[in-house]
Amino acid sequence: MRNYYPVPCNNGTEERIGRKNMIKVVTLQHIYGKNRDRMAGLLKTLVENELKNLEVKVEISITPENWAEYTLEGEDEEVSANLLVSRYGTPAKKAEPGKVYMGFLQAFGEDAFLVDIGIPVRIEAEELKALGSGKPKQLALRFGLIPHLPVEVEIIETNKNVKARFTKKQLDTLWSWKKAATDRVTVNGVTRSEIKRAIKKTGHGRDIYEIERLGLLEHAIVCQEKTDGPGIVAAIGPYLKSDLGVVIGDGR
Repeated sequence: MRNYYPVPCNNGTEERIGRKNMIKVVTLQHIYGKNRDRMAGLLKTLVENELKNLEVKVEISITPENWAEYTLEGEDEEVSANLLVSRYGTPAKKAEPGKVYMGFLQAFGEDAFLVDIGIPVRIEAEELKALGSGKPKQLALRFGLIPHLPVEVEIIETNKNVKARFTKKQLDTLWSWKKAATDRVTVNGVTRSEIKRAIKKTGHGRDIYEIERLGLLEHAIVCQEKTDGPGIVAAIGPYLKSDLGVVIGDGR
């Protein structure tokens, strides 16, 4: 097996494998939950749809670190690899101070948020003061933050522990949710169609303004102005195998 890089890349996440026409690509798409095979299948379908106009066959597997790994074969495999890396990025193998990375929330500890950018990074309590007062778990609850939501972070230290802070863009997004005149419900690990079915089954179609896509399988359900977000969580929660969070809009 020899390394192959169809786009500039310094982390070895793309390589030529096997016979001549086949490329393997690891993307910054986290596969999680109790039914990982189901989630991998959903990602495969979504990516196949995005590449439907290209001559390429797509297979998906899961790396030991739980990232999506695609095997691409066909006339347009290199173009497809470029598109996937450009759109979704690749897991970082190291972090550089001052650089911005996309990652996924993993856990909310007593003194920090944990984010996975390919390696674990910490957003410590001091940096979380940008979200107001309170302990990390209280802030996560207040802003509807749940595991696996995609976030943008800036690395500030790479000594013993890799430390980061939310970028201004990410903070602006979170505060826009909190200051809104509507509640939002955050959901992970499901498709837009599955959320719509749950809303329809519970008769809350008129209570929802829209469903925002945050990641491939992560969403924010925007409620109508007079709709109670916690009530939506209680109603649709039993129909979704997901973590759910809620942001109470201060502008209500």
